[in-house]
Amino acid sequence: MSEKSSPILLFDSGVGGLTVYDALREVLPGAPVIYAADLAGLPYGEKTEAQVAARVAGLLGRMSERFRPRLVCIACNTASTIALGNVREVLEVPIVGTVPAIKPAAAMTQTGAIGLIGTQATIRQRYVDELEHQFAADKTLLRIAAPEFVGAAEAKLRGEPVDMAVIERVADALRAMPGGDRIDTLVLACTHFPLLADELRLVFGPQVQLVDGAAGIARRIAHLLDGQPMEKTGPNRFIVTGPIDAASGLDAALSSREFSAAAAF
Repeated sequence: MSEKSSPILLFDSGVGGLTVYDALREVLPGAPVIYAADLAGLPYGEKTEAQVAARVAGLLGRMSERFRPRLVCIACNTASTIALGNVREVLEVPIVGTVPAIKPAAAMTQTGAIGLIGTQATIRQRYVDELEHQFAADKTLLRIAAPEFVGAAEAKLRGEPVDMAVIERVADALRAMPGGDRIDTLVLACTHFPLLADELRLVFGPQVQLVDGAAGIARRIAHLLDGQPMEKTGPNRFIVTGPIDAASGLDAALSSREFSAAAAF
């Protein structure tokens, strides 16, 4: 592999990181990309912190040896908030993580009430507490876990219908919290969740702004790689852990994003 064709490695527990890829393609359209979906480990949000940290660091160590990426992006909020430090100790290339977009949400809200939807593992992290303290101390930040959104997003990308009752249950639970009726900004603290943006807008209404970190992550990657020569020698690669059957139904989503057919890692 030449230096020009050295890829950016995007890693996620599933297909949610494709929302980061979509944003990255806007700023670095010619960059070679390998997308790694740890479908064998999905969902991360229901694992312990120790399990996630060990799994992510181990997988990224092996993937970096095989693919020699120029940069690794952990396109997963759960994995980033838990394992980013471990991965930076293991790898010698630049690492970009994904964190809940609390800072931009705090700047956008007019009512001072912000909803944050994430996985169970993400919303309980001290890192999220620190972001709230730093950027939204004078706001009302209401957190809720929506693990079922991950499966809904994965299914939607495969062309399956979304069960709107799942979206409505989460919306009703958020609104029932003290101050929940004032929410005007919603942080999507999982890269899967922007795939459900249309459904979320339908349920929450046009007065609620949706905020995610994909564009900011893409800009950060572009900044770190500024000036580096890049050359794509073929389609981007999409690899999965576990049985390749787990990627069934993704053909249309992958081909529209210039990926070759899914392959096993």
